[in-house]
Amino acid sequence: MFIMAATGSAVGLGNIWKFPYITGENGGGAFVLVYLVCILLLGIPVMVAEVMLGRRGRQSPVNAMRELTREAGLHGFWNSIGWLGVVAGLLILSYYSVIAGWALAYIPEMGKGTFQGAGVVESQAFFDALLADKSRLLAWQSLFMVLTVGVVACGVVKGLGVAVRILMPLLFVLLLAMLVFAYREGDFAAAATFLFRPDFGALTGRSVLEALGHSFFTLSLGMGSIMAYGAYMPADASIGKTVLVVALLDTLVALMAGMAIFPIVFANPSINPAAGPELLFVSLPVAFGAMPGGLLVGMLFFILVTIAAWSSAISLIEPGVAWLIEQRGFNRFSANILLGLMAWALGLGTILSFNDWSGVTFGGFTFFAAMDFLTSRIMLPLTGLFIAIFVGWVMPRMTAKSELNGDNSKMYGLWLWVLRYICPPAIGVVLLVGLYDTFAAAN
Repeated sequence: MFIMAATGSAVGLGNIWKFPYITGENGGGAFVLVYLVCILLLGIPVMVAEVMLGRRGRQSPVNAMRELTREAGLHGFWNSIGWLGVVAGLLILSYYSVIAGWALAYIPEMGKGTFQGAGVVESQAFFDALLADKSRLLAWQSLFMVLTVGVVACGVVKGLGVAVRILMPLLFVLLLAMLVFAYREGDFAAAATFLFRPDFGALTGRSVLEALGHSFFTLSLGMGSIMAYGAYMPADASIGKTVLVVALLDTLVALMAGMAIFPIVFANPSINPAAGPELLFVSLPVAFGAMPGGLLVGMLFFILVTIAAWSSAISLIEPGVAWLIEQRGFNRFSANILLGLMAWALGLGTILSFNDWSGVTFGGFTFFAAMDFLTSRIMLPLTGLFIAIFVGWVMPRMTAKSELNGDNSKMYGLWLWVLRYICPPAIGVVLLVGLYDTFAAAN
């Protein structure tokens, strides 16, 4: 159950929405290769550390870090790892639910043939009209939040456990159905060449940093969810082997999504694989509308996107729920309602940033862009950096060694070396370059 829950947390819009379009923007195969190397060198070591902290603390991320710092006689500053994760998770959920609402909105539209024979202009007009309609965005965002809160309110076993046991196999079945359709109706050979034949001439320094950053974010690191799930992990399970399985499944979903999407893109000459964030919501509906059976498959595709977003969203709210239950005496239902309402209310700012507040900026950012910047460019890499430093340099060595069964293990020594000497500078570069780029663009 832990493997499925952690995979559900990791697999989300980042795999099915973001990975294909950033791969398209950065030249394909060479970017994919760098991304896979970054998963090994950055994502997996930090994920092992975060799961280990959760299992050692056996509480919500906030209380787990408080217990670990007290146990080791360390400064309370390190408690910020727990707080940053919980707050980042709620902030991300507030705008994540809006984007997931877009996917929900496309399901009935695909089913009733809105995009049958549509061109890029018509598809763009539909998407623009959706973003301009506050009431529709609010309705779909609210439905998604109800789905998310409903699962987590049912508890760890009956809610989260049942959900991931159903959602993750269903996600893989839908992805396989998409792959079969892409093979039959799309240009599968062109997509395979694009994704798996490296063209290093298309790779830039920024591409490497993009791969580095995405490898970190795709595994849901720094959001508190992996640490919260680690608290429920059996004591006799191998953290290293389990994390490798989760990372493998997460990467497999991203590559399957690429191989499901790009054959459809390459089969339609009017669609640019480097179309960016609108690849999913503008370009793909056009391709589905032009293919035999495409509308049904398009409907299945947006159900798939919704499931991926849903499995991640339930993990974003769990760390805060666990803390309210432990520290403030809430029951699971009331804790979920409170945090769900907070995330929903904050999401109203994201909805309005696409219409009424589109001209309102904070240092050059719309409300949505500011929230995205604060979480993905500052809070998540900062939390990951703190985790790497805390586990690699500050926490007593024997604590990590006993949790990871590191006695006489060469892999333990390699993991610790990478966590100490590779992860902090790599995450630090992503953090600093992200800040520099964003402020440069704003000015």
